[in-house]
Amino acid sequence: MKKLQLLIAVTILFLASSCKKDKAAEATYTCTTCKTTPDALAANDGSSKGIYKGVIIGSSGTITFNIANNGTTITALMVIDGVTVNLTSAVTWVAGQAYVADFTGTLNGSPVTIRFSVGLSGGTPTVTSSTIPGHPNATLVILKETSNNLVEAFEGTYHTTRPEDGTFNIILSRTLAGWSYIARKNGDLTSTTGSGTISGNNLIDPAQPGLVFGTMSGDNLNGSFQDSGSRTVTITGRRTL
Repeated sequence: MKKLQLLIAVTILFLASSCKKDKAAEATYTCTTCKTTPDALAANDGSSKGIYKGVIIGSSGTITFNIANNGTTITALMVIDGVTVNLTSAVTWVAGQAYVADFTGTLNGSPVTIRFSVGLSGGTPTVTSSTIPGHPNATLVILKETSNNLVEAFEGTYHTTRPEDGTFNIILSRTLAGWSYIARKNGDLTSTTGSGTISGNNLIDPAQPGLVFGTMSGDNLNGSFQDSGSRTVTITGRRTL
């Protein structure tokens, strides 16, 4: 009996210790590959040249477009479900013009095509169409980075008391105090998008002043709020770009 009691006590102690380690690891997560200063050059701040970053749902990932930021090289780097895909474009950049081009590459041996469009001054960067094998109906939200405006991407999930679970990814600029999101319910092929403001480390919904979607702590994002149907929504995420 004493041996059994000792075994139970050791097991409880082990489980408690493991739980504390898991929580500590989550709280101290740091994106070691993420930039802390912008890659974008000041000469490109008002141009279609430069760096553009985005988040993807379908499944989940990030993308960075380099439109001749430092020279003539035009490429894109996509990471989706942990797989890195290098993309290139054959369309050269022309001063004083909008830039529209297909970026192509391969994912698991199959062709990838992503059409990117941006205005001549760098406004309204958009992915107008995409073909990503194994990731149908992908949705992408893109934001231009400038020399004084670091763009960050967080990938995460949401859970509601509906109940409902899904993916919740955001792209943001702390300097511009703004953020945009994509959300998609697990199993669905359509996404919802939206945007908000940033106050301190809080992500705010401008349609509902005072409603905090989540709070950033370093490279971690967590939050809980009530939706319009009085259901609790919990989000969690980590910075990956």
